[in-house]
Amino acid sequence: RQGAGSLGFGSEVKSREKRNVGEVLADIRPEDLLKFGLIPELVGRLPVVTTLEDLTVDQMVRVLKEPRNSLLKQYVHLFKLDDVELVMGDDTLRAVAEEAIKRKTGARGLRNVMEDTLNQLMFDVPSDPSIKKVTITPEAVCGRAPALIEHRTEAPALKD
Repeated sequence: RQGAGSLGFGSEVKSREKRNVGEVLADIRPEDLLKFGLIPELVGRLPVVTTLEDLTVDQMVRVLKEPRNSLLKQYVHLFKLDDVELVMGDDTLRAVAEEAIKRKTGARGLRNVMEDTLNQLMFDVPSDPSIKKVTITPEAVCGRAPALIEHRTEAPALKD
């Protein structure tokens, strides 16, 4: 319906990568859903059709940091249970958000990226009581470098 005028000389042709799906779906009408193949009984039960825009990197970083039980707070707490400080700077959180955007998985992909980054550390840290601090860098998120691990100089106290 809106694709008219995209053929011929002098017309503006947009590639599929540059077209935002949210922009295309923002003007959807019930007859478009019928043409797509949905049955009229279902279309009649959809009083409002709306679309959502993709989250930006800044919004994804806010999702990582701000909620009461945010992913960052959960992982910091998990490491704290083993008496280890987990440090992830803003640049690292941006790298996590950018990786989730590359995967086109939205905010749900943030957990997957965090798990990919911290999974091995979560197995190594409890078995090594000398670890005091783990710093995740943007390079560690991308898999180009390991996390920075700081060890204690004194022997740790044994837990009961």
